[in-house]
Amino acid sequence: MVEARRPRHIIVFARTPEFGRVKTRLARDIGSLSAWRFYRNTLGRTLREAGKCPGAQIWIAQTGARRRFGHQGAKVFRQTGRDLAERMENALRRLPPGDVILVGGDIPGLRRIHLERAFDCLRCSPIVFGPAVDGGFWLVGLRRTRIQQRPLFGRDVRWSSEHALRDVLAGLPIQAALADTLHDVDDGAAFHAHRRRGTDA
Repeated sequence: MVEARRPRHIIVFARTPEFGRVKTRLARDIGSLSAWRFYRNTLGRTLREAGKCPGAQIWIAQTGARRRFGHQGAKVFRQTGRDLAERMENALRRLPPGDVILVGGDIPGLRRIHLERAFDCLRCSPIVFGPAVDGGFWLVGLRRTRIQQRPLFGRDVRWSSEHALRDVLAGLPIQAALADTLHDVDDGAAFHAHRRRGTDA
């Protein structure tokens, strides 16, 4: 007997791509125009790659100006919460039943295969993270289980540091699965390294 596929959801955590209001840390190093182009192009590719995942409903968790953008068929909702951890937590828990993964809109190497492998991880673990090379994470995913009754992100996480993922994992009551490790681009050094790798965006 073939097991029925669980409903799948992909949340793209995104800021409306307004000039001068996205990737401000990166803009300090490479200029506002280059940072805006990078973010707009990378966000567009992320939505296209997410749209290639069979049977997955695409959601855009939006912040910034209330302007429509994104992938045809995507559903949009506003981010809510006092900080990044609470905004991610609220977004993950508001969706209909099924497996859900949340990704940022600024991972230039992200492709459909990485999303598919993250969903595969949820077959054997209720939680999955996609490690970033800098010590953070580019993806977090949940299978609907009792773990949802507990906070996903502890209070002692050193966000925006090389310790972020390690701190999150240390605070979980169970072991999480790990998906592919990818690069994110937050500053000029990471941007130029990304260009040297030849990844489009």
